[in-house]
Amino acid sequence: MQLELVSVGHAYGPVEVMADISLTVPTGRIVCLVGPSGCGKSTLLRILGGLERPDRGAVLQLGQPPAGCLNPLTYVFQHFALLPWRTVEGNIRLVLEHHHLAAAERREIIDDVLARTRLTDFRAAWPRQLSGGMRQRVALARALAVRPAVMLLDEPLSALDSQTRELLMDDLVALWTRAPFTAVYVTHNLDEAVRLGHRIVVLSRRPGRIRAMLDIDIPLAERAGAAGELAARQAELWSMMRAEAEAADRELSDG
Repeated sequence: MQLELVSVGHAYGPVEVMADISLTVPTGRIVCLVGPSGCGKSTLLRILGGLERPDRGAVLQLGQPPAGCLNPLTYVFQHFALLPWRTVEGNIRLVLEHHHLAAAERREIIDDVLARTRLTDFRAAWPRQLSGGMRQRVALARALAVRPAVMLLDEPLSALDSQTRELLMDDLVALWTRAPFTAVYVTHNLDEAVRLGHRIVVLSRRPGRIRAMLDIDIPLAERAGAAGELAARQAELWSMMRAEAEAADRELSDG
């Protein structure tokens, strides 16, 4: 299933957050959204997911969800959003409980996503017993359990230390390489964008508009060995963003 934004604009009262955004999210690709603080990245993600209606324009879902899809769109949040009174398995089971699935099918799905996220040995653990990286793996497993057409990831690694973030990026690459999925990934971190994005969309400061789009043709599985080229792409992105990031920072400070 492909997502398309057509001339989308949105405001909160008198504050125009974004204007005239048209964008295609192709099936089986990861599109990263980057831009200065306050440019509307997270708002755009909520609009894509149907949590907010845009003031102008339209969001289109084109094509059919994949076979076995239980939720066409699913989120992965920055702060895990795990229920502390449920085990790892219980947190994953939560998203399956309102679907009419046989117990054996539900168990098969849970076993599959635990294996794919390397959490099989932790299925009976409580969230408080897990590191931040492990908790985010649980959040990923929970998102994968509904076999979404599109995953919407809102800065999923920003609460993690640098080493854990590197490990989770490797995990995301391995998950996509094994079974390519469609995703929109919001991040402030340009290293994450060039490691994970097939297409990187650069938004201007508020009101957010698409300033540039950068496609990276290096296969995800090969990017760990292409540090020099990725560093050049990262520098290119920063050169596009620096002046507006400084201006946005002054605006936020003045506000």
